[in-house]
Amino acid sequence: MEGGVVKPDKTEFTECYRMIWHAPYIMRLAMSAGIGGLLFGYDTGVISGALLYIRDDFKQVQRQTWLQEMIVSTAVAGAIFGAAIGGWMSDRFGRRKSIMSADVLFWIGAIIMASAPTPWVIIIGRLFVGLGVGMASMTAPLYISEASPARIRGALVSTNGLLITGGQFLSYLINLAFTKTNGTWRWMLGVAGVPPMIQFILMWSLPESPRWLYRKNKVDEARKILEKIYPANEIESEMKALQQSVDEEKQAEESMENGMFSRIKNAWGNKVVRRGLYAGITVQVAQQFVGINTVLYYSPTIVQLAGYASNKTALALSLITAGLNAVGTIVSMLFVDRCGRRRFMIVSMFGIIICLVVLSIMFFQASTHAPPVSVHESSHFGRNSTCVNFRSAPNRSSWNCMTCLKASSGCAFCANGGNKYNPGACLVLDDATQGSCQAEHRSWYTQGCPSKFGFFAILMMALYIISYAPGMGTVPWIVNSEIYPLRYRGFGGGTAAVANWTSNLLVSQTFLTLTQILGTAGTFLLFAGFSVFGLVAIFILVPETKGLQFEEVEKMLEKGDRLKLCGNYRRDTEESSS
Repeated sequence: MEGGVVKPDKTEFTECYRMIWHAPYIMRLAMSAGIGGLLFGYDTGVISGALLYIRDDFKQVQRQTWLQEMIVSTAVAGAIFGAAIGGWMSDRFGRRKSIMSADVLFWIGAIIMASAPTPWVIIIGRLFVGLGVGMASMTAPLYISEASPARIRGALVSTNGLLITGGQFLSYLINLAFTKTNGTWRWMLGVAGVPPMIQFILMWSLPESPRWLYRKNKVDEARKILEKIYPANEIESEMKALQQSVDEEKQAEESMENGMFSRIKNAWGNKVVRRGLYAGITVQVAQQFVGINTVLYYSPTIVQLAGYASNKTALALSLITAGLNAVGTIVSMLFVDRCGRRRFMIVSMFGIIICLVVLSIMFFQASTHAPPVSVHESSHFGRNSTCVNFRSAPNRSSWNCMTCLKASSGCAFCANGGNKYNPGACLVLDDATQGSCQAEHRSWYTQGCPSKFGFFAILMMALYIISYAPGMGTVPWIVNSEIYPLRYRGFGGGTAAVANWTSNLLVSQTFLTLTQILGTAGTFLLFAGFSVFGLVAIFILVPETKGLQFEEVEKMLEKGDRLKLCGNYRRDTEESSS
């Protein structure tokens, strides 16, 4: 999943609970900014359910796979630019104003999508939402971390990550709630305009980040905010710590060459930074190429590919993936410091690979055992309602449901009225024919086919999420927060984040096309292959940073530590032998 994570521990969560109970102002700051994480999750998750009904209203979207991919992935493309703009705006105008600007983009995007007369207008709205997502992913965690007491900072920022997965789960609930409402997808997408209005109002009454104010030489304003966050006896020590931190940061910036290309050259020429980038980019790209966002963005569609025709059923079953993703985030927060980052990711990747291979087998079996197409069943609805490709096929006796759906984007399968696994009809994909099929209480299939393997495919999707969420879902962001030297942390983390968003865009933009070319089974097998490469790359390039100070991580990368089979590192210079 996208967004930064700061590592907390159990004592930090306990301290967090105690502190916010006595100082609710801190929670007000964190939760107000955290709505950005909720919006992030909602707007990336809601499209998966809305797409089912957009296809029903706009037949060109039903027939053109690339248009479906554009509707989904435009938000990701916008997020890449939004993250860059958000970083610049937060430094120039402040964290608070950047969050409020993202709210405006979220609201505009929601209104455009809800009132869209054509698919292209939906795509424009998705672009606005994507810009907001990118800005929120950069700015909300930054505001929370800078406006939180140091001893509970990790817990509060991790809560923002939990709100992202919570927002995705909420989007599936909202989708399910509007399945029987006129305007279905318009309500699903339009509801996203409410939280940004609430956050805008809340942020209007909140202060700017004290760290940003101090950097802008507004020392007195920074002190007033710290007085609301810390006890009176801690203010002076916090002001000194803030001064020291800002001074060190400015010195680090001054020591770096000016100009983007000079900085890139300087960073890449540094052995420690280069090795850190190998690790950071590896885990971020691997996070996307295991195919996770095909499940999060297209979950109801995948459920339909598994043999569940009903939109409502597909949405209900998709709740499983969103819920397990949120639970997995909590598991990671509780155990990643105990088990280690690298080990968590390697175990996660093994589980992902096994699940993807089994999923591929399930979908292959579903395709092979799809119900046959009957000439009698097809002619039952009239010659003009029969799919043209089926009528003209020389070997119609070999056709099954999957053959029908792959023959043309204008073909659909109407299941047998007595038993959906018996021979059915290959018909023209239009509203009148669909109405005739469903009037006889038959199921209408446009994505997948009736399958006895469908339940097992959904079960494997759930196991896939369980394998992914605690490990590859959150740990790559933790690694990127720990792997770079202080003066290159912004550059390294930003570079890895761009790699993550770009990989996300590539995967989400090609998934449906791949299912048409390779089949669903072949597509999941392809992701399993990518996951194997990712596992090998993580094993070779990613160090274990568990329990190490930033200086120790830097020394470890400088020495080029060698791997041990168990997953920890052994220094080239054996300190224990002295």
